[in-house]
Amino acid sequence: SFSFLFFSPQEELRELREQPTDPQAEQEIIDSIEEVYFSSDSFDTVQYELEKLPSDLNLLELEEYRDKLKRQQAAVSKRVADLILEKQPSYVKELERVTSLQTNLQLAAVICTNARRQLHAAKEGFTEASLGLLANQRRRQLLTGLLKSLRTIKTLQRTDVRLSEMLEEEDYPGAIQLCLECQKAASTFKHYNCIRWEQLDVALSKTCKHFDVSHYTKVQLAYKLLGKTQTAMDQLHMHFTQAIHNTVFQVVLGYVELCAGNADTKFQKMPYKDLCTHITTDSYIPCLTDLCKALWEVMLSYHLTMQWHDEHYKEEETTPGAGNAEGSDESTVGRSYVKKKLEHGLTRIWQDVQLKVKAYLLGTDVSNFKYDDFIVVLDVISRLMQVGEEFCGSKSELLQESIKRQSVNYFKNYHRTRLEELRMFLENETWELCPVKSNFSIAQLHEFRFMGQCRSPSVSPSRQPESTEPVELCLFEQYLQGGNPFEMQIDNKDEETEDVLASNGYESDELEKSVYQDYDSDSDVPEELKQDYVDEQTGDGPVKSVSRETLRSRKRSDYNAPILTNTTLNVIRLVGKYMQMMNILKPIAFDVIHCVSQLFDYYLYAVYTFFGRNDMYESSGLGLISSRLRTTLSRIQESLINMVSPHASPEERKEKVPSPHLSQLVVLTSSDTLYGLAERVVATESLVFLAEQFEFLQPHLDTTMPSAKKPFLQQFYSQTVSTASELRKPIYWIVAAKAIDYEQMLLLMAGVKWDIKEIMSQHNVYVDVLLKEFEKFNQRLGDVSKIVRIPLPVSNVLWEHCIRLANRTLVEGYANVKKCSNEGRALMQLDFQQFLMKLEKLTDLRPIPDKEFVETYIKAYYLTENDMEQFIKNHREYSMKQLTNLVNVCLGSHINKKARQKLLAAIDDIDRPKR
Repeated sequence: SFSFLFFSPQEELRELREQPTDPQAEQEIIDSIEEVYFSSDSFDTVQYELEKLPSDLNLLELEEYRDKLKRQQAAVSKRVADLILEKQPSYVKELERVTSLQTNLQLAAVICTNARRQLHAAKEGFTEASLGLLANQRRRQLLTGLLKSLRTIKTLQRTDVRLSEMLEEEDYPGAIQLCLECQKAASTFKHYNCIRWEQLDVALSKTCKHFDVSHYTKVQLAYKLLGKTQTAMDQLHMHFTQAIHNTVFQVVLGYVELCAGNADTKFQKMPYKDLCTHITTDSYIPCLTDLCKALWEVMLSYHLTMQWHDEHYKEEETTPGAGNAEGSDESTVGRSYVKKKLEHGLTRIWQDVQLKVKAYLLGTDVSNFKYDDFIVVLDVISRLMQVGEEFCGSKSELLQESIKRQSVNYFKNYHRTRLEELRMFLENETWELCPVKSNFSIAQLHEFRFMGQCRSPSVSPSRQPESTEPVELCLFEQYLQGGNPFEMQIDNKDEETEDVLASNGYESDELEKSVYQDYDSDSDVPEELKQDYVDEQTGDGPVKSVSRETLRSRKRSDYNAPILTNTTLNVIRLVGKYMQMMNILKPIAFDVIHCVSQLFDYYLYAVYTFFGRNDMYESSGLGLISSRLRTTLSRIQESLINMVSPHASPEERKEKVPSPHLSQLVVLTSSDTLYGLAERVVATESLVFLAEQFEFLQPHLDTTMPSAKKPFLQQFYSQTVSTASELRKPIYWIVAAKAIDYEQMLLLMAGVKWDIKEIMSQHNVYVDVLLKEFEKFNQRLGDVSKIVRIPLPVSNVLWEHCIRLANRTLVEGYANVKKCSNEGRALMQLDFQQFLMKLEKLTDLRPIPDKEFVETYIKAYYLTENDMEQFIKNHREYSMKQLTNLVNVCLGSHINKKARQKLLAAIDDIDRPKR
C-alpha cells in the first residue's frame, strides 16, 4: 500500500527503471521508510502525508520530499517484483499439484457413490431378509427357554406349600423326593440373579460389628449347605477389614464435620490420614475414645466369631454321627482351613487397627496439651495396647512407636516449661514453712494415687496385682455381656483433692500460726476452740469436748510435721506426674527418669547457691564439702546450668536452665535472725525431705527403668540424692561462723599472761565471755525454733560447727603466745576444762567435737625433741604457724637452738607439698 498522489503509474515505472541496482543502497532506502507504513493495511498514507505538511509551503522543499518518497516507493516496488520473480517456479509447480489433486478427488467421489449404491442393494436383498429372520428365531428360542426356567423357579417358590400338604398326607417319601428335586433345580438355576447369594453375604457382613450367635449360626449353616464354608471365611475377613475402615472413617468424619461447622470443605472425599489432621484440640480426646470404642466392638465381634467356631467344632467332634463317612475328610480339611484363616486374621485385623489409630495419633501435634489431657491419651492407648496383647499376643510396635514419638515430643516441651516454672518458684520462694500434717505422706497426694492402684510396673496399667479372684479376667471376658473398656477411662479426673495441710476442724488460722510457739501454753487458743467441737457439715457435736491436752498434743504432733515449702510440694507433685507418664508409657521411662533427676539436681543446686556457696570453706580446714558433693555440684553446673551469656544460641539455652537467684525478700545478713537460720533450716531440711521421698520412690523407679539404663539410676542415688544431707555442713557453717564473736576471743586471749610462775586456780575471763556467747547463741536458737522446728541433726551440726570453730580459735589463740611456762600450760588446760564443763550443760552433743584437737596441742608443749618431731609428722591438722609457734615457745625450756632448726625444717618439709 505504498502509493502516493504525487505521480502517475507511468512515472512510477520510469522511476523504477532509473533506480540504482546496488542492493546495499536499496536496503538503506527501505530502512529509511518510517515504521508507521508497515503498521497495517488500513493505514491511510495520503492522509498521513497531508497532515505532515507544514503551514507554510515551500515548493523546493516539497519537491525534494516528493523525490525522497518516490525513491522509497521505487525501492519497495523493486523488492516486491524481485520476490515475485524469485517465487515464480515454485508457484507454477504448486499450481500443477493442485490441478492433479482436484482430478483425483473427482474420481474418488464417483467410486464412493457406486460403492454405496451396491451396499444398499445388498442390505435390502440379504441382511434384512435372511439374517434378520435368523436373529428373530434365536431370540424366540431364548425366550422360550427363559419362560420354562421362570415357571420352574415359580414352582420352587411354591414348594413349601406343597411340602406341607404332603406331610399332612403322610407322604414322607414324596416329600423327601420333592426336597431333593428342589435342591437339584436350585443348583441348576443358580446363574439367575434371584438365586444368587448377595443377601447372605450382607447378612455375613453384619456380624462384624454386632455379633449375634443365632444370626451367625444361621448364616454359617446356610453357607455349609451350599458347600461354601471356606468362601464364607474369605468373605468374612474382607468384611472385617472393610468394617474397620468404615468405622474409623465415620467416627473421625463426624467429629471433623461437627467442629468445622458450615465449612465448604468436602471432608467425605478426603483420605482418612488427611482427615485426621483436621481434628481440633478440644475434640481430640473424645474422638480418640469413640474411635477405640468402635474398634473394640469390631475386635470383640471377631473374638466371639473365633469362640463360636471353637465351640461348634468341639460339638461336632463329641456328637456321634455329626458328619457322614464320605464327607468326614472334607469336613476336617474345611475346619483346618477355617481355624488357620481365623488365627491368621487376628494379626491382620490388629495391624489394621494399629495403622488407623497411629494415623490418628500422628495427625495432631499434642505437645501443647494440658498434662491431664495427655495422661488421658496415654491411658487410652495403654488400654488399647492391652486389648492388642489379649487379642493376638501383639506387643503393638506401631502404637508404641507412634505414642513414643508423640510422648518424647510432648515431654521435652513439658519438661522445659516445668524447669522454667521451677526456677520461677525458687526465685520467688521466701523459704517459709508450708504447714502439713504430721502424718503427711506423698501417697496422700493425688499425683501418687496410681502407686496405690498399682499394678506392678511390669504388668499392664489397668491390671491389679492383688485380686479376690485367683485369676484375673481378661478384657474380652469382662466385657463379654456388654460395656466397653474405654468408657470410664476419662471419668477419674474429678476426684476430691487430698487434705494434707495442717489446718483441720480442730484448728483455726490463728492456732495454725502458733503451732511452732510455746507448746505448753494454751493461752493462744481461741475460746471457741476450747468449747465443744461442732461438725460444720453435719451440725452434730462430738461425744465429749476437746480438752486442752488434746489441743496441746495436736500442736506437738504438728510440730513434728515434715519441713517443706510450697516449692518442695510442687516438685514432689511434678515427680508424681512424671512417674504417671512413665508408668503408662514405659518406652520413654529413661527420658522421664532423667528429667526427674534434673528436677532434684536443680533444687539441690538452688539450695546450695542460695545458702551454701562460700569461698572460705577451703581455708577453714573443716572439710565442709566432701569430694562427692563437690563432684555432684560441678556435674550439675556443667550439664544443667546455663552459665553462658544471654546472647547464647537457642540450642544452648534449650538444654539448660539459668542459675536461680535468691529472692530479695530473704535476708541472710541479720544477726537478729541468726543470719536467716529459719530460712536456711526450711531450705536445707526441705531438700533432705525431698531426698527421703526420692529414696522411697527408688524401688518403683528401679522396676520401671530399662535394665540397660539402671546404672544411671543407681549412680543418681549414690552420687546425688545421698548428698542432700551433706549440704547441712556448708550451709549451717556460715551461721556458726557469724553467730559467735571468735575475733573478740582472740583479742582477749592475747591479753593473757602465760609465762606465770605459779599454778592458778581461777580460769581466765575469755572463757566466761566465750561461754556467754554460747548461751546467747543457745537462746537465739530457741527463738528460731519457735518459728520453725529445728531437727536434732540440724541442731547437732550447728553446735558441732560452733564448738569446732571455738576450739580452733582456742588453738589459734594459744599459738599466738610468745612466752609460756609450764604453769601457763596448766592454766590453758584449766581454761579449757572450765569451757568444756560449762559447755556440756548447754548441749547434748557427745562427744564434744575437736576436744582432742585442743588438748593434744596443749600437751605437745611437754614433748621431748624426738617426740615432737614425730608429733609434727603425724599431726598435719595443725597449721604451719601453729606448729612453728609450738617449737619456738619450747625453745629455752627443753629444746635448744639446734633442735629448733631441725624441727622447723621438718615443719617446712611437711608444708612443702602443699605449695
